[in-house]
Amino acid sequence: MSCVELLAPVTKCVQLAGKLLAAEWKRSGGPRGSGIKQAWTQRSKYFYAKACLNCWGCDFWGEETGYHLSGHEYCWVVDPNDGTRDFLLGRQGSAISVGLLRGSRPVLGVVYAPITVDRGPDCIAWAEGCSRVIRNGEEVLSGLQRGPLTSGSQVLMSTAAGSKADLNAELCSPANCCPMPSIAYRLARVAVGDAIAGASLVSVGAHDVVAGHALLTGAKWCASEPGWITGHIPLRGANDERIEAMLWWRP
Repeated sequence: MSCVELLAPVTKCVQLAGKLLAAEWKRSGGPRGSGIKQAWTQRSKYFYAKACLNCWGCDFWGEETGYHLSGHEYCWVVDPNDGTRDFLLGRQGSAISVGLLRGSRPVLGVVYAPITVDRGPDCIAWAEGCSRVIRNGEEVLSGLQRGPLTSGSQVLMSTAAGSKADLNAELCSPANCCPMPSIAYRLARVAVGDAIAGASLVSVGAHDVVAGHALLTGAKWCASEPGWITGHIPLRGANDERIEAMLWWRP
């Protein structure tokens, strides 16, 4: 089975897991858990095992979902709820992130945000061999924005940016600073052209960015392409400390 053939069943399983996430968010009394730990994660393992562990006998590395590492050429990298802390605080925009690495290169990514502020359930996916990124079952025709930060463009930030809204708005100017819980979903929305940049005010791990990296690849992003920047700008987090935030954009 090729990556393209694998994309549909993996997307289906991620969306099924997303139903659990949405139900947890909507439950009376709010989602269960505290800090960054969440009660529903254990129940989600079934879906990831079905979608991932049974495919090609691949390795598996998940946040809060266990791991299986044998040196296999392929490895699934999963975050069952990227943005858990914000999710538990009742904020919309956390996402399930499932990526597939071949060697160290992302070749498949599915990012699904079942509860969002502006779009409803939003599933963005791509696999090596697909000509375009797919959003909610439809190919995306627009893709990455081109050009510098301008008035009306969006920079998607960690929610920590909201605690210093005026300062971070100034630093992102002339673009709009838009806080959003999930770095995976921020990168996904950059890939489909909703924003010109995505940034994180906190350190990230592979489970946060592999799927988003795959989507950016599907949107014709290339880290070595002339003109592309993985840069740093000074921003301020919740405790007023100076933080270097990574951005992805094309000048």
